[in-house]
Amino acid sequence: MPSHKLLPYGIQDFVRIRTEGYYYVDKTRYIERMEEAGSFLFCVRPRRFGKSLFLSMLSAYYDAKTTDRFDELFGGLWIGANPTPWRGRYQVLHLDFSAVDDTGDPRRDIEAYCVDRLDWFMEKYKDEYSDFAKSKFYADKTAVGKLNHLASEAPNLKSKLYLIVDEYDNFTNTILNEQGEETYHSLTHADGFYRMLFKKFKLTFHRVLVMGVSPVTIDDLTSGFNIATNISMDAAFNQAFGFSTDEVQQMVTCYKEAGALPADVEARTLVEEMKPWYDDYCFSEEALETQSRVFCSDMVLYCLSHHIRTGRPPKQMIDPNTRIDYAKLKRLPELCRQHDAHRNLFQDLLNEGSTLACVEPSFPAERLADPGVFKSLLFYYGMLTIKGATATQLVLGIPNRNVRAQYYEYLIESYRPAATINTDTLAPLFADMAERGDWRPAMRYMADAYAGASSVRDTIESERNIQGFFMAYLGLCRYYITSPEMELNHGYCDFFLMPDASQPSTRHSYIIELNVLSHKEMKKGAGKAAETQWSDAAIQINGYAANRRVQIMAQGTRLHKVIIQFEGGKVRKMEEV
Repeated sequence: MPSHKLLPYGIQDFVRIRTEGYYYVDKTRYIERMEEAGSFLFCVRPRRFGKSLFLSMLSAYYDAKTTDRFDELFGGLWIGANPTPWRGRYQVLHLDFSAVDDTGDPRRDIEAYCVDRLDWFMEKYKDEYSDFAKSKFYADKTAVGKLNHLASEAPNLKSKLYLIVDEYDNFTNTILNEQGEETYHSLTHADGFYRMLFKKFKLTFHRVLVMGVSPVTIDDLTSGFNIATNISMDAAFNQAFGFSTDEVQQMVTCYKEAGALPADVEARTLVEEMKPWYDDYCFSEEALETQSRVFCSDMVLYCLSHHIRTGRPPKQMIDPNTRIDYAKLKRLPELCRQHDAHRNLFQDLLNEGSTLACVEPSFPAERLADPGVFKSLLFYYGMLTIKGATATQLVLGIPNRNVRAQYYEYLIESYRPAATINTDTLAPLFADMAERGDWRPAMRYMADAYAGASSVRDTIESERNIQGFFMAYLGLCRYYITSPEMELNHGYCDFFLMPDASQPSTRHSYIIELNVLSHKEMKKGAGKAAETQWSDAAIQINGYAANRRVQIMAQGTRLHKVIIQFEGGKVRKMEEV
């Protein structure tokens, strides 16, 4: 065994963490706050923020079967010294709907999962039930029937009933994406099975906690489960999921003092290196001025684990395992393809960094196309976070580089299938740009891909489309921090590619200007207009390059000034000036 505690990267089992020597970030102080908030609670948080581990901790705390292990599991934690009267007083049914099998029949799959979990529940707590009650329970083969039997027995039980629902919207989001709204509605509306299930939940259990990623499904279930207190944006729970700055600092310091990190790695420096990638989440307006920002916990563990194992930061600061999350959120690029306003929002966010919005506490699936609701969905998914507030709206912005990279990927998906670029082909071309200054092959590859996808509409509105297209792919270049629409000398350059300090092989930096001849200019004859536009662009880009700020950000690399002029969606001229 190592001399230091094991790092619980990817582990969601609280009992295992506490009994097998893993490091645990103490979140038990939120138990008391949740009891005070109400008996029926609803909360959403983005993926990778430790929700499942938190719910596992609650299960262990309230479970009547673990009372004799309280000191072992909770000794040394906040709740160990401050237990509430309800500890160990419940029979806990813990449902995780991400575990529902997918056979193509959602109704049957949910039913089978719930029946299995309810039978497991009865087997665990069978000592508290009479033989007659157990026989009736097992004889009923339906989930609703079994819940009815529990509800009738609940008043006579020694222990209360507590229901914890994790990933309540996981399979419904999958159904919405893959089988469409008709199948989704059949489960969540009117007398749909999932709706009826939630109606039974509130009639059966003394306490209920439901968690997921978005409030879409809960809104559609609202008449079946309409007494829950939504704590998603409550300041008291802003740091309940994810890690605060102090928690990250304490963790890194612990491993530094244990000798698990290289001698030349300073704890504070390592935390500062993580911040641009994993930090800056805020889920409550009231927490803006009173609490530190929140780190994505899984990302912190991924990075720290790599440092401990190799003595170096990971080459990819974004955990490759999160690619599965992109797949689960694939409705975003689909919506962008269907609604230009959504794709334009992505581009505006990447250009400006923020947007104004009124975050809605819940909304039905059919309203996802609404631009205002779409911003709320991005907030709940962790794609936007609270940066500030006006008198009537929140200022929502991109939290960090990790999320910014996701926007680039979603933009790329929104251009498919019209445009196809092989990122494996593009990667070595980017390497040539960064290391050798050979920029032309990468730019030509992207420009030709755009030309092959352009339409008449693209020609009319081509400047914005071309900028968005190039932004999406340049944003994936690991050698640079792509800064679109950077203000320089009273103007805005289209792209400044600033060397990423984590890539020491980068020897070249770039200012890139994209110019488009308008449809009107092309009708009159593009020759003279093209010459004038090119001349103006050259003056402008030289002015940008002379800016002292650019010289500093270029970090000693050779700065290239590249202009690409388009006509009708195709490159007319591409040169370095």
